[in-house]
Amino acid sequence: MQETRLDTARIRAARRVIDPIFLDTPLYHCEALEPDLGCTVSIKLETANPVRSFKARGTEVVASRLADHGPRAVVCASAGNLGQALAWSGRGRGLDVTVVASRFATVTKLDRIRALGAELELVDGDHEMARERAVAIARYDGIRLVEDSLDIETCEGAATIGLELVGSVPSFDTVLIALGGGALATGVGHVVKSLAPDVEVICVQPLGAPAMTHSYRRRRVVTTDSTDTIADGVAGRFPIPAVLDDLLLVADDAVLVQETSIIAGMRMLLDRAGLVVEPSSALGIAAILEDRERFAGRHVVTIVCGSNVDMDAYHRWVGAPATHRS
Repeated sequence: MQETRLDTARIRAARRVIDPIFLDTPLYHCEALEPDLGCTVSIKLETANPVRSFKARGTEVVASRLADHGPRAVVCASAGNLGQALAWSGRGRGLDVTVVASRFATVTKLDRIRALGAELELVDGDHEMARERAVAIARYDGIRLVEDSLDIETCEGAATIGLELVGSVPSFDTVLIALGGGALATGVGHVVKSLAPDVEVICVQPLGAPAMTHSYRRRRVVTTDSTDTIADGVAGRFPIPAVLDDLLLVADDAVLVQETSIIAGMRMLLDRAGLVVEPSSALGIAAILEDRERFAGRHVVTIVCGSNVDMDAYHRWVGAPATHRS
């Protein structure tokens, strides 16, 4: 495999600075999904932790390095999950954390950022406007800007998930990864392609937020004017060139899925696996639902990457779980 920005030795070292509460998350075969999906499905559950997403794997690495030899103040833009994770990691290491987010972000995520002690600034726009404001704050105040996916720590922290996957038994032949900014996809993809190159790495993005997938397919950065998806955690419009370069080296494919499939995937994870997840976590299931023939007979791993969801919206989308007669 050609060289990405990531380094497997650094990824292994990252495990030593990440709080163990975020490591070795459950990976289990979910037999109840098989009748509907037509393939063996294993779930890597990244939500059973204090911030209910995988993002703290990366912010733990960032905060650890800053605590050792860096500025004591940091700022990031976030749709919600990165902000929570950075607030949690920074609080534990005495860092002053500022998070910039859209005032239209999920209220549950914003409330949790405040509860974790970060200063929260809201902007009247989408995530890209929040990113611009975070850049301005960092420049004006002279503090560290944490940019998800661009900062290699966020990718290599996420990549520790890949180490846990390739060390699992039994083996699998496909991994489905939610694609947004690219930290999760490039991190896990790097490890899988380095240590288990025969496993197919497939990235999944909503049809209403397709910028990174279009960029992957055209092998150049493609931006969009807007997004239209309930999967706010992956709703970026401006792919980062260096991240795209990494993605092109580690991903075998990138696919787009419809909103109806994302909702069906959320409902299926609730009904069959007892999991309440945010839309981004259901992208892998959505991909199988839209192309059962492609995945028939395979052993597929899907990463359930977050469960920070507004419950009122969740109930509107998913409704009540199905009941079964014994």
